[in-house]
Amino acid sequence: MGGPNSDSTRGLHASDRIAACKAQIQHNTAELAERFWSGAPVTDLIRERTAFIDHLLTEAWDHRLGGDATDVALVAVGGYGRGEQLLHSDIDLLVLLDEAVPPSRQQELSDFLRFLWDVGLKLGQSVRSPAQCAEEARADQTVITNLLEGRLLAGSAALWEAVKSEIAPERMWSSAAFFEAKMAEQRIRYAKYHNTAYNLEPNVKEGPGGLRDIQLIGWILRRHSDARGLQDLVAYGWLTDTEYRELKEAQEFLWRIRFALHALTGRCEDRLLFDYQRELAELFGYRGETSNEVVEGFMQDYFRTVTGVERLNELLLQLFNEAVLHREEAFSPTPVNDHFQAVNDYLEAVRPAVFRDHPLALLEVFLVLQKNSTLEGIRAATIRLIRQHTHLIDDTFRNDPEACRLFMAILRQPGGITHQLRRMNRYGVLAAYLPEFGRVVGRMQYDLFHVYTVDEHTLFVVRNLRRFALEEFQHENPLCYELFPLIEKPELLYIAALMHDIGKGSGGDHSEVGEKIAEAFCRRHHIGRRETELVKWLVRHHLVMSMTAQRKDLSDPEVIHEFARIVRNQNTLNHLYLLTVADIRATNPSLWNSWKGALLQELYTSTSWTLRRGLDTPPDYAEQISAAKDEARTLLQRFGLAEDAITAVWENIGDDYFLRFLPEEIAWHTTAIAACRPEHLPLVLLRPESLRGSAEVFIYDRNRDFLFAQTTAVLDQLGLTVLDAKIIASRQGFALLSFNVLEQSGTAPEGLFRLVQICDRLKAVLSGGGTPPPAVSRLPARQIRHFTVPTKVFFHDDPQNRFSVLELIATDRPGLLSKVGQAFMQTGIRVHNAKISTIGSRAEDIFFITDREDRPLTGETDRQALRQTLIEFVGDH
Repeated sequence: MGGPNSDSTRGLHASDRIAACKAQIQHNTAELAERFWSGAPVTDLIRERTAFIDHLLTEAWDHRLGGDATDVALVAVGGYGRGEQLLHSDIDLLVLLDEAVPPSRQQELSDFLRFLWDVGLKLGQSVRSPAQCAEEARADQTVITNLLEGRLLAGSAALWEAVKSEIAPERMWSSAAFFEAKMAEQRIRYAKYHNTAYNLEPNVKEGPGGLRDIQLIGWILRRHSDARGLQDLVAYGWLTDTEYRELKEAQEFLWRIRFALHALTGRCEDRLLFDYQRELAELFGYRGETSNEVVEGFMQDYFRTVTGVERLNELLLQLFNEAVLHREEAFSPTPVNDHFQAVNDYLEAVRPAVFRDHPLALLEVFLVLQKNSTLEGIRAATIRLIRQHTHLIDDTFRNDPEACRLFMAILRQPGGITHQLRRMNRYGVLAAYLPEFGRVVGRMQYDLFHVYTVDEHTLFVVRNLRRFALEEFQHENPLCYELFPLIEKPELLYIAALMHDIGKGSGGDHSEVGEKIAEAFCRRHHIGRRETELVKWLVRHHLVMSMTAQRKDLSDPEVIHEFARIVRNQNTLNHLYLLTVADIRATNPSLWNSWKGALLQELYTSTSWTLRRGLDTPPDYAEQISAAKDEARTLLQRFGLAEDAITAVWENIGDDYFLRFLPEEIAWHTTAIAACRPEHLPLVLLRPESLRGSAEVFIYDRNRDFLFAQTTAVLDQLGLTVLDAKIIASRQGFALLSFNVLEQSGTAPEGLFRLVQICDRLKAVLSGGGTPPPAVSRLPARQIRHFTVPTKVFFHDDPQNRFSVLELIATDRPGLLSKVGQAFMQTGIRVHNAKISTIGSRAEDIFFITDREDRPLTGETDRQALRQTLIEFVGDH
């Protein structure tokens, strides 16, 4: 093995020696990467990389400091000290100095470290005396953690022994103190990743269930005993042979992914980004009918692996907790029932054979824990027993009426439902009891919309439903808090939540598959026929409310009436509204915003009114227009606007305007238009808080080509997300444009500078007349290129035959709406309304359009020409 002072570099000039050493490092990196892709065991490669770096460092040390230096020492610490050196990992070094080290030695050390940097090694270095090490370690648990993994590479063994003596548990950081510090550190680290391993682009090293969780176990074990490796977990009785094998297999799997990331990127990359998921899946031999299935199969194995690590991490940390923090305490068991007892506020099986002799106790344990709020959890030994006996949950078990009673009792408890379902999922009981749920455990959906695996998302939905019942979360959605007490049997909602996505990955429409699974579940659990029909309906139609709110014109009474026909009654509407809000809020932390909340609430309120009015009563457009005018006029009179001024504005606007805007919006628009002189056009106003939960940009200007395209281009350039657009042409050649917008963060624009910036920029561009829209220079998000969506255009009929309804599906990207506007302008299309919806990287936009004479597009030739133009403008090129 070559090194900086080997035969191949000895006697070379300094620059030549650096070049030769660089070449050796590159050769070793390339050789190990090639062997990795050829199937060599990753543990061997990591060990060999560590040995190569050891050799390189010790030869460089000997060349500059001599092999007999007694006043300095070179120590490998951290991951390198642990012997886990990957291709591009940092090399963590500690240089130990004697208190009386001469200046000449310091110069030698400086030359040594400079050489290491010059040859391209990425160092994490510190230079300290033993006393300084002790001082730093006493103040910072991360320092002592690094020192615990130290290995002497070269120099004075006495100096390193002095450090080890200084940091012994009897001098600082006792086992108990160290354990508590590492627990606090893990809580902070988990919070950084939203307390879930199920992220779209997980961190293999730092994320929950990642390599850091395994390292944490080793650190605590080493501080508590003289153990040196994970294999000692079995010798000390912490793990069974089976659990140890599971932990080692998980570690090797994660090492393979991390090693592959280093090899692919040529840097220390620990994030499993979209950029690498597909390539890694294929390189690791995953296969599927589609490329997405390949990635999803690979990522499901990843998520199931990290779930297993989380489970073992929890088990071991609880064992450590009992052994380290409470070893001197004697606890008297308190009987709970025939099967369980409480020990130090944790639930424990009264004997190891409990689950073997009474399999139903595998469900009972969670109900007992749920009913006893003073209990903090399940003891580690009992968790291990649960995992060892899940095989007893078979068809006979699932069909046992007592098992069904126990499961339903868990869902019917007043609290703790989410906690127990999460525990059941973590310990493998939920997947065993509901095999269909087991198929979606760890199943990711390869898109930018669903950021959690199906099982994690499902449990978040249940959690959200539970929060609707709690006063402390009332502020998140007041209407949901108000409605939840009206739900007679909340367990039906929880069942619908458990089943709504359970059909994913089973082929066909997941809603239809889920409906059948839900029906079988309800029949097995003896749920009444009427309640079963409600659960089935909710699972089958769990998307209908969100689709209606986000993709249809809620100002159209016929849309509301049709939706009311689907839900049929107020009780079903209440259930569906709660499930819909819980579902959207559990899909993606950044997906929910005030706009979506306002849309759903508007649809709920309008539908409730329609149901009270009666489904047999057809929509009355004239009545709605008259009511809007009356309410708006009352507001305007209160503002002091004269009747003739109101009439002057309204007589130039068609009745359709009064259907599509709320009375408060009509009053605001009317006041602004009445006060605006023609020479002051374009009129641009911004209201940061509209009644629809977003900011509203209002524009009044002469109607002309490019108006829609110009406006959307500016809004996009300003980084605003357009949610809804309404365009009304007046009888005198003017146009009213209303855009509901939010910042990309999902919040409304705020601050005087930002509001003025938006208005000024719009006014400047629109004042240019019919000039083409400005180019949008904002770059698309990095992830978008991995989720391109084929551009598709569909036409739908408007029930009132006022418009043609155009549906555009395309990859969301900056400037998309502006390009759509240019396509409309080129083909002579007028936009009257637009519903903008982005689902991950997928734009699903609805436009209500006519030709220049305000007629719907009925001819196939016109539709085909528009379709082709849109594809040319917005398609991927």
